[in-house]
Amino acid sequence: MLEKDLIAALPELYLVCAGMLLLMFGVFRGPTSLRMVHYLALASFFLAFVLVAVQPGEPQEAFSGLFVVDAFGRFMKMLILIGAGATLVMSLGFIEREGMARFEYPVLVVFATLGMLMMASANDLLSLYIGLELQSLSLYVIAAFRRDDLRSTEAGLKYFVLGALSSGLLLYGISLIYGFAGSTSFTALAGVLTGEAAADVPIGLIVGIVFVCAGLAFKVSAVPFHMWTPDVYEGAPTPVTAFFATAPKVAAMALFVRVLMGPFGDLMPEWQQIVIFVSLASMILGAFAAINQTNIKRLMAYSSIGHIGYALVGLAAGTEEGVRGVVIYLTIYIVMNLGVFACILCMRHKGRMLEGTEDLKGLSRTHPMVALALMLLMFSMTGIPPLAGFFGKYFVFLAAINAELYALAVIGVLSSVVGAFYYLRIIKYMYFDESTESFERPIGRDLGLVLTASCGAVLFFFLFMSPILDGAAVAAATFFEG
Repeated sequence: MLEKDLIAALPELYLVCAGMLLLMFGVFRGPTSLRMVHYLALASFFLAFVLVAVQPGEPQEAFSGLFVVDAFGRFMKMLILIGAGATLVMSLGFIEREGMARFEYPVLVVFATLGMLMMASANDLLSLYIGLELQSLSLYVIAAFRRDDLRSTEAGLKYFVLGALSSGLLLYGISLIYGFAGSTSFTALAGVLTGEAAADVPIGLIVGIVFVCAGLAFKVSAVPFHMWTPDVYEGAPTPVTAFFATAPKVAAMALFVRVLMGPFGDLMPEWQQIVIFVSLASMILGAFAAINQTNIKRLMAYSSIGHIGYALVGLAAGTEEGVRGVVIYLTIYIVMNLGVFACILCMRHKGRMLEGTEDLKGLSRTHPMVALALMLLMFSMTGIPPLAGFFGKYFVFLAAINAELYALAVIGVLSSVVGAFYYLRIIKYMYFDESTESFERPIGRDLGLVLTASCGAVLFFFLFMSPILDGAAVAAATFFEG
């Protein structure tokens, strides 16, 4: 039995060992170990990806039901590892230039990623919390990793204080659920809250679900628990912001889906209205609040809030088609964000980072390929066909329409139209305005690799869409089998 459990959690156990070995290697090797630790961390992500990909297809529980391996978890883990690996690739040049060259950075990313993998496979409210906190503790540190920078320190402090509040909300919700249902196991809860029992649920259990949703909404930065996002995105070092915008969002959304569709799937009438409200509020605020933003990292923060709102549309549908839409949307979202942050990391002039949207003026004349790549990514985020962003929104809105959530789908489309303004304004700056400052040097190989892969995936998504749709369908079917 123990051997079976260890095999089921092999990718996570491997990352545990890799993280501890990298930490010891960095300590004994000293300040010169950054590059070696960095490359070894990338290699560990690649091997963990392979271990996840070769796991058996049928669902299996491990560690007395605390941990589950299934198609949904595998798909989400692969996305998380791709996002974490790509942001690590983009970060090396930055942390060496900006005086952050310490080996702890890649080690913290490894431990944060370990927590995300545990979140994707959580099958109990306790293992959910452990994975969430392992991720969060690492993220608090890397948000403030640039210790001599006031904005970075402020970002880490705000994230820590508000994160502790969200953890308190989550724990209170877990305690209520345990008190009224008598278990924290997802499998046991799904067995108890079914049939006639689902029609006569104690009010205390519903309050517990509300508090759990509030704690998870903070982690995905959904309205009204989004207040940390713009300040942390702006203050944190740019590679850290890129990390925040990709892998942790996918992990938290995976956890959101697993919690609501798994143990509480038969209570959809109770939690659906919460998800609809959070989705509507996120889409609307993300569309309108970004209009006046002049800092591109703050703009991307509000953009991410809006995109989480679109992803929640699929969850609000509460159907297999809706969950498939969420999985497809997250796949496309992570690819688009990696490309955009690769462009942001290219923005340097006279040895300093440029973060203003107006700093992009005239980019098409000084760096035409970077401008072309950013234009494609902005069009994709807007949802212009045939780019990948269009398909992401198409599948979640289609699920909402088929679930008869017409108002949610219409407001989502209108929010996309409003959001198109600030995406298209960036294109206008690059192609129609005179240059104010030029970037100081050509794009590096690491950023070029990520940017090329991201733009290729966005531009030619329709050519290799079938495997992703099939994988998303298998992942979504996890919650509707039997």
